[in-house]
Amino acid sequence: MADEPGRSVPTHPITHPKLRLLEPQLVDYQGQRMIYLHDSLGIARDGALIPQPLAPLLSLCDGTRDISGLRSGLLMRTGLTLPEHVIEQIIEQLDDALLLENGAYHDAAAEVVRRYRDARHRPPSHAGPVYPGDSAGLSRAIAGYCEETPVEEMTYTPENALVGMLCPHIDYARGHKTYAELWQRAKPSLDEVDLVIILGTDHSGGLSMITPTRQSYFTPHGVLPTDTEVVDGLADALGRQRAYAEEIHHINEHSIELASVWLHHFLDGRACPVVPILCGSFHHFIAGGGNPAEDENIVNMVQFLREATEDRNTLVIAAGDLAHIGPAFGDSTPLDTIARAKLSAEDGASMEHIRNGDAAGFFERSRAESDSRRICGISAIYLMLEYLSGKKILGESMGYDQCPADAQGGSVVSIAGALLYEDDD
Repeated sequence: MADEPGRSVPTHPITHPKLRLLEPQLVDYQGQRMIYLHDSLGIARDGALIPQPLAPLLSLCDGTRDISGLRSGLLMRTGLTLPEHVIEQIIEQLDDALLLENGAYHDAAAEVVRRYRDARHRPPSHAGPVYPGDSAGLSRAIAGYCEETPVEEMTYTPENALVGMLCPHIDYARGHKTYAELWQRAKPSLDEVDLVIILGTDHSGGLSMITPTRQSYFTPHGVLPTDTEVVDGLADALGRQRAYAEEIHHINEHSIELASVWLHHFLDGRACPVVPILCGSFHHFIAGGGNPAEDENIVNMVQFLREATEDRNTLVIAAGDLAHIGPAFGDSTPLDTIARAKLSAEDGASMEHIRNGDAAGFFERSRAESDSRRICGISAIYLMLEYLSGKKILGESMGYDQCPADAQGGSVVSIAGALLYEDDD
C-alpha cells in the first residue's frame, strides 16, 4: 500500500476503529464464504476480505470500542472468542484498505481531492466499460441506439421552452432505448438552452447533502464547461465547507457523467455551460417524517438557483432511475408477471407527479410506500421538481422499461425518461 496517495506518512494510531463505509459483497475465496469490502470512492485500489462469520465484528466498529471492547462485543453477540491479536490484524487490514474513518483516510482523501481540483478537467470514470471513449466511436454507438429506437411524433414543440428532464443513469447496455428516445425528443429544444443544471444521484451521499463542483466534466466530445460563477454562488448559499465536504464523490459517481455524455452529443458538441450538482440521501425524510421543503440546505439551494438563473434559458436535468426490486436488492421473492404489472402501475403513478411538476406529490407517494420500490433518484428528481415549482408544466414521459438486474430475471431496475416544458399561456 506504500504507493497509495497519502500512505507515505506513518499510519495513524488506531484506538477506536470506525468503518468509513460498508459495501459488502459475498464472494467465494479458497473454498470459504467471505465478505469483500471495497472503497466505492476509489481512493484505495485494494479491498478487504473478512470471513462471513465475523460480519458482526464490522458492525461493532462504530468508533466507540477499542480492541478489547471489540473482542468482548463479538463474544456477547456471537459467542465467538478471538484473540486480540487476530482482531488487530483484521483492523489493520481495514486500515490498509482505507476503510476506517481515521487520519490515514483523511490524508489520502485530501490528496485525491487536491489532484482532482488541480486537473484540467474531471476525467471520465466510465468511458470504455459503459460507452466508447472516443468521439467517433461514441457517435457511432449513439447513432446505432437511435436507429434502433425511432421516435414518435412529439406532443410539444420547440415553441414550449424545455425546462426539465428526467434522464436515467443506468448503463447504456440496458438503458439505451430509453436514453435514445428521450434525447431524440429533446433535440429540437436544445438550441434555445444556454445553461444546464445537472442534478445527479449521489449513491454515496450523506443526508440532505448537496454537492457542487467547480471542475468541468469531460466527455468524448471534449469539455463541458462548468459555470463556476453559479457554482461559487451556490457554495456561498450552502456554506462552502458543507458544499464541498463530499466533492470527492464527483470523481467516480456515474450519474452526472452518463447524462453529460448524451447532453454533449445532442448539443452537437456545443460548449453549453453546466452546473453539476450531486444530491445526497433523502432516507431521513422517508423514514423520519421530515419535510424536504423545510430543510434549510434545500431551501437555500433552490432559492439561490432560481434567482441566479431567472434571466437564462435553463434546463435542469435529474439523473435518476426508478425502482430497484427483487432478490438482488434484498427482497425475498423474485418478480413474476403480476408483480411486474404492479410495479409498472406504481411507477406510472410516480411518473404522473413528475409530468405535472409536482414535487410534494412525488415525494409523499414514495414516503407513503416507505420507499419500498427503492427509487434511486428521489433526491435529484424532487429537487428538479422543486426548482421548477411555480411554473406551469406540460410534461410527457417516455421509454419506460424494466431492466434485468440478475441472471435469473427476478430482479429489475425500472427506468423512464421525461421532458417538462413551461406553458407560457
